Amino acid sequence: MSVQQPFTPDMVERTKQHIKELVGEITQLSQSDMPAEEFYAQFLQRVVAAVAGVGGVVWKVGETGGLALQCQVNLRESGLTEVEKEKMTEHSRLLYKALKHPEGITTPPYTSSEEEAGVTGNPTGCILLLQPLITEVETVGLVEIFQRAEVTANTLGGYQRFLRQMSELAVEFLRTGQLRNLADRQLLWNRVEEFVKTIHESLDPYQTAYTIANEGRRLIECDRVSIAIRRGNRCRVEAVSGQDLFDKRSNAIRLLNRLATAVVSVEEPLWYSGDTSNLAPQVEKIVDEYVDESHSKAVVVIPLIEPLREEDKEDYKKRMDNKKKPIGALIVEQIENSALQSTLRQRVELVEKHACVALNNSLEHNNLFLMPVWRAIGRWSWVMKARTLPKTILVLIILLTLLVGLFVFPYKFEVEAEGQLIPVDKAEIFAQMDGDISDVNVVHGQVVQPGTQLVTLRNVEFEEKVTKLKGEMVRTNSQRASKTALLRQAADKMEQSRLAGEINELNVALEYYAREMALLQRQQQNLVVKSQIGGIVVTFDVKEKLENRPVQRGQVLMEVANPNGEWEIELYMPEKRIGLIREAQKDLAEQFPDGDLRVTFILASQPDEKLTGKIVEIHKTAEVREEKGNTVLVRVAFDKAQVPNPNMGASVTGKIYCGERSIGYVWFYDLIAFIQQKIIFRWF
Repeated sequence: MSVQQPFTPDMVERTKQHIKELVGEITQLSQSDMPAEEFYAQFLQRVVAAVAGVGGVVWKVGETGGLALQCQVNLRESGLTEVEKEKMTEHSRLLYKALKHPEGITTPPYTSSEEEAGVTGNPTGCILLLQPLITEVETVGLVEIFQRAEVTANTLGGYQRFLRQMSELAVEFLRTGQLRNLADRQLLWNRVEEFVKTIHESLDPYQTAYTIANEGRRLIECDRVSIAIRRGNRCRVEAVSGQDLFDKRSNAIRLLNRLATAVVSVEEPLWYSGDTSNLAPQVEKIVDEYVDESHSKAVVVIPLIEPLREEDKEDYKKRMDNKKKPIGALIVEQIENSALQSTLRQRVELVEKHACVALNNSLEHNNLFLMPVWRAIGRWSWVMKARTLPKTILVLIILLTLLVGLFVFPYKFEVEAEGQLIPVDKAEIFAQMDGDISDVNVVHGQVVQPGTQLVTLRNVEFEEKVTKLKGEMVRTNSQRASKTALLRQAADKMEQSRLAGEINELNVALEYYAREMALLQRQQQNLVVKSQIGGIVVTFDVKEKLENRPVQRGQVLMEVANPNGEWEIELYMPEKRIGLIREAQKDLAEQFPDGDLRVTFILASQPDEKLTGKIVEIHKTAEVREEKGNTVLVRVAFDKAQVPNPNMGASVTGKIYCGERSIGYVWFYDLIAFIQQKIIFRWF
């Protein structure tokens, strides 16, 4: 006989932690968008594990009110599958009774009771925990847990409360799913409404076919939709979704024309998903050829039949010969998936219904005799009617007057460009050697003087070179001292001559080392970067950008500007407009040799105040700037008193006065330049 081990605090804590994890998993499941079958299976497994039950069942309430098994866990171990039919009926009555108790019920094992509807009972050796799943509208299901019979009453009450709480999470999942379904259905109807509205906007058959193909593909959610229009006894594909233009002589289009013609001739829809055994012989061969060419897994061809008007419906009922003829075909293709789901069939039928009406209306309208002529006459005939003729003449006079005024009356001509505000006295600080920045001695906005130390660099290779040279000088001095001592002690003249020559060589080497050391010392000064001008550091976050970073010779480290000096504007004039400015500058020079072009500008920070300046320089070369394209730099000087507190880099919009031109030229000079460059130059 086994002795049950007592529960230790550690075991209790692990059990609580495990139950918390299961509750967290169930909460995450209730917030997911997985299918209901998968949710119920995972939900039931975790609930049974949390209450340490024998098993469980989730029952689903059908449309007629009956219960159906949704999913189960260890149903065979509960013993319910082995009870007699009469006991199973009692169990069923118990389930229906539980549906009417929102708080749930608990039933001991092997019990039964007499109710109005009959005997209800628990035919199993387990305690039954029953909890209905109730939404705001209806009861949708029932959770049944088979619990061990030896569980105490207090523990059983906790299990029932836990089951009630978990059932609320399951109801939340169902409620979210219902809302999602309603949202999807509303979205579908919105898309249908937009589809119907769009395909009826045009009365051109080809535009209508193109719209049906593209909008229909989005509504059906398939890979490709094509529209074929019937001309005589043949159908021709006139629109393919996603393609503005397509090769009508390609093999795929020619085979699709034949397939549409064959299906329309028999006036029976084609639903192909891989099996051609039930197709007509003349259709089967063409389907196989087209599928081999296009590699489509599923092909649907629906004949578009001319719809009946209200006045024709009574005649149609009386006379079968009044049957309408096909006007084209709707072709739907699935390239990756061969399954033709029910939703796809419903949406195809919906698109076919509205496509028939829209395409038939456009064909009837377009087939009227001399329709383009009548359409043009209808558009303009109202202007010649007796009542509107005086108004028409008055409008023509006004338009003619305005047209003449555009090319006669002068107006000031200004060329606009964007730029920035910068001080005249500024300098970019460059690195004069390669190295790593070891120290940044200034911060943004700090005032510096000429010669102020800004940045200190460190070059490991340079330091190694200096150290090596110093070592060579020490070694050479030591050798020279040794040779000198030997020379003093030598008595042989040949030995003295040899030692004197070696000492001379060492002296020459020392002179070379001294010159090289002086050169390295001058280069070492370049490791300390100093300011060439006085001003303030305008580079933002200079320490964060430069500290402990490797730099190369010539790289810009920071910028120093003198805000107390003069300021100017840099306008980035598009290259296509610089010719107008140079021409105006030339005309001004002929009249006023000392004159400068006037510039009117506004700051982004002061858009309500117009300021003035004059051009002092136009660069001779154009530069490509990232956002502005190919531009020419125009420097503009202005009185600093107009901008008391200028900010470096402030955005400026400037207009350069280029004399007077006609109003039409001022308004449309970009269009005139485009015509001259793209049309007149190329053709004349």
